[in-house]
Formats: sequence, C-alpha cells, structure tokens
Amino acid sequence: MNGAEAVLKTLADAGVDICFSNPGTSEMQMVAAFDREPRVRPVLTLFEGVATGAADGYARMAGRPASTLLHLGPGLSNGGANLHNARRAMSPMVNIVGDHATYHRQYDAPLNSDIEALARPHSVWVKSAESADTAAALTAEAVAASGGPPGGIATLILPADTAWTEVKAQPSPSPPLRRAPLPVAGKAVEAAAKALRAAAKPVLLLGTPAVTEQGLRAAGRIAGKGVRILVDTFLARQPRGAGRFAPDKMLYFGEMALGDLAGVDLMLLVGSRTPVAFFAYPAMPSVLVPEGCKVETLSALHEDSAAALEALADALGAPEAVAVQGPLLPAAPKGDLTPYSIGDSIARWAPEQTIICDDAVTGGLPVYMQTRGARPHDWLSLTGGAIGQAIPLAIGAAMAEPERKVLSLNGDGAAAYTVQGLWTMAREGLDVVTVIFANHAYRILNIELSRTRAGNAGPQARRLLDLGDPRMDWVSLAKGFGVPAVRATDAEGFDAALARGLAGEGPMLIEAVLG
Repeated sequence: MNGAEAVLKTLADAGVDICFSNPGTSEMQMVAAFDREPRVRPVLTLFEGVATGAADGYARMAGRPASTLLHLGPGLSNGGANLHNARRAMSPMVNIVGDHATYHRQYDAPLNSDIEALARPHSVWVKSAESADTAAALTAEAVAASGGPPGGIATLILPADTAWTEVKAQPSPSPPLRRAPLPVAGKAVEAAAKALRAAAKPVLLLGTPAVTEQGLRAAGRIAGKGVRILVDTFLARQPRGAGRFAPDKMLYFGEMALGDLAGVDLMLLVGSRTPVAFFAYPAMPSVLVPEGCKVETLSALHEDSAAALEALADALGAPEAVAVQGPLLPAAPKGDLTPYSIGDSIARWAPEQTIICDDAVTGGLPVYMQTRGARPHDWLSLTGGAIGQAIPLAIGAAMAEPERKVLSLNGDGAAAYTVQGLWTMAREGLDVVTVIFANHAYRILNIELSRTRAGNAGPQARRLLDLGDPRMDWVSLAKGFGVPAVRATDAEGFDAALARGLAGEGPMLIEAVLG
C-alpha cells in the first residue's frame, strides 16, 4: 500500500464515499488508487470551482463530508469561490491537494506555490503529509476536523512522493464522520426565556444549525407565544413548503431590514450571528440591529440549536400545536415571463422533496416568495455570496439524493462562472433541471451602482454591466455540453417546459428569456 492508497482507504473506512476531482500530474498516484478502492466514487469535473461546489452540495444534503482532489495551488485557487460559499455553509469537506514531491519543492518549479497559505482562509484544518507513514493518520484527522461541530473544510496537502512511497506503518482507525453538536446549558435556556418574557417586541433570528425539521417545529411553537421568528437571509439548507412552519426571512438590503425590525427590543440569536449588511453603503449602518435593541444568544454555531429551541419552547409553556404553511399551488401563469411567473410554475410542478439550489440573484427572492406554499422541498442558498454556485451545488445534491428531483436556479452571469458543470451532469446522468434567468445583464450590479452612489452608468460603465453584446446562447451551450435544452420566452412556454423537465429523467436546461 502506498500513501495514496492509504489516504483513499482511510476516507472509505470513515464513510467518505465520493471525490469530486480535477487532477493533474501531482495527483496521478491518487487517480490510480481509485481502481483499488471501489468504495470511493471519483467524479470528474472540468473546473475546480465545480468540484468544490459539488462537494458543498453533497455535504449539505448527505450531512457528511464529500472529498475533492485538486491540482496544486492553482487548482485550489480555482475552487476558491465555492470553498468560500462552503465555509459560510459550514459544510463538512475534505480537500486533498496534490503538491510537488518534498525534495522538488526547493527548486520552485512553475506550478510551485504556498498551498497552505492559499487554503488557510477557508479551512478549519490544514496539514501536509510529509511522509507516507503519516498519510493515513492525517487523513483521519482531516475527516474528524471537517465534522465539526459545526462542520467545515479540512485541507490535506499530499506531496507526490508521499503518494507513491510504500507505507510502513499501519493506517490509523477511522474517526466518526460528524460529531454531534454540543448541548446548550440549561441556564442559557432559562436566561433566554426570562429575556423573552420581559421584552415588548422580541424576535428570534435562526441560522443554519437551527433550521432543521426539529428546529423549525420548535420555533413554530415559540411563535405561538407571540414571538416573531426570522431566519438568516442565506441558509445552507431550509426545509420549506406546505405543512411546515414558515418563518420570515431577514431582508437583504440593510435599510429594508432595519425598517422591518423597527421597534424590536430583543434579538435572540439561535445558531446565528449578529446580522450585518452585505456591503457597506455611504451613510448607512453596517450592523442591522435597531437602536435600543438588546442582542442575546441562545445557542452558538457549534451547539445544538434545535434542542435548545425545544427546551425554550417548553420553558415558555408554548403550545404543542404549530401554525404551518398551507398549500398554495398557483394557476397556470400567462403572459410575460418574469421571476414571479417562474416561481408560480415551480410551485405548480415541483414534486414533493425537490431540492432547489438558488443562485438566481435578483430572480431568487420572487421565486422564494412564490414557492412558500409549494409541496415540501429543501432550499439551498448562496451562503457566501460568491456567484457561480447553483450548477455545482445541484451536482452534489443530486449525487447525495439520487431519488429526488433537483432544480438549479441561475442568473445568466452567475451560470457563466461554472457552465462546465453541465458536462458533469450529462456524464453522470443527473436528474437536474437547470433554469437560466437570461436577463442579459448583471442586474444586481445595476442596482448596486445606484445604492453605492457611484453615479449613473455612462457608456463605458454600461459595458461592465451588460451581457447582451453578444448574447449568450444557453440552448447551444447546454447542447454542446451534452444537456438537452429549450428556450422559453413567455410564461406559458416556460410552464410547459418546466412540466416536461420535472416529469422526465436526466438533465435538462431551460433558458428563461426575461425582458
């Protein structure tokens, strides 16, 4: 057994069963090792940002780490945007990054770089296996570190000579895949209950660890005591739809969020952080807490937020019954194609337990609003704000949950970042319907230009915001990558295309032409 085989065996023993990869010369020993370790499925992507985003989607749905195999520092850097999103989602992930042989690094070959420095910003754990005999133990350590709580990215650097050298020591025992969150102290629950009773207008702000089936039901009980429940603007995963408690979402724009929170005198954080504006704007506050509002914490990110909510509901004497969202299945939309009509079609046709991966940018909120009463589904958000996530995220989600339909919502500018993912969807035969919101512009940047008081866009500035010259032909792009595709220009055409796509099997793309 060489070092590469020891790494794969340790991953497999720990239950890590998939590796999203874009390998190079320094990873060839790992590539060969897959033939001798059938428990780990290798999945080729054409770009590292697809590999890291897919690993994120897999982890969000499976609740356990996926792995990636990346080529040196440049490969890791190519995957950086979706590693940033995965870090914000607290997704467990093990990156294996090939490196030059230990004795070759001193010569500063063209692909040489400081991999640890590149990995550190988005990793909870980074180490290099400097010998074959340490490879298995460090792999086990990486899996354990990725499991949290609350979960994160572990990056194992694997020099080429470590990978090809025979192992003399026995591999270490495998760790548990994911450690349980820590319990919340009873005194924290008591203090939260006391603070809520004393508040005139309290609000609970729920983050990703709290937004589970168990946590949402407990939050719904607390809402029965007159406490408003909000969730973070961008959650790693949110169970939604008919039959579930439907909290409001923290609004994206800071002034709107503060307006919505006007008069709130207590904000209780549950698996969340004090909310801040996504960006700074002239003469606008950064922290989205109303003046005079006290901020308290029920549970931190590494603690059991769902159990804490249940304990808090009991402490408040909250009713067992929960007001849940009723079914809202719209009539067939007609006329112009808009994000709202797209949302209506999704609510009409998405089967139960659909997984929706959202990177629709300005189109995402209307779809979110229109699907409030759709059949039960999971909504995966753009947690870190780095666009180009939804196509890779859908790949990982579809591979984690192959029996469920996956719907990928993409702004056209966002989709262009990781369009290569369509090829992986076709190759793996994934049951994903990809929707492109084709407004032929970076629409969000047109909004932000005004909000930042940068002035009106002149001819030069408009060229940095416009995607219409030339227009991307998403039908041709999809077909070129092996994915069947259609174009919809009105609400009726989109509704019919979505119905076909969601009723069929395998990948499909719909270019939804807006405006």
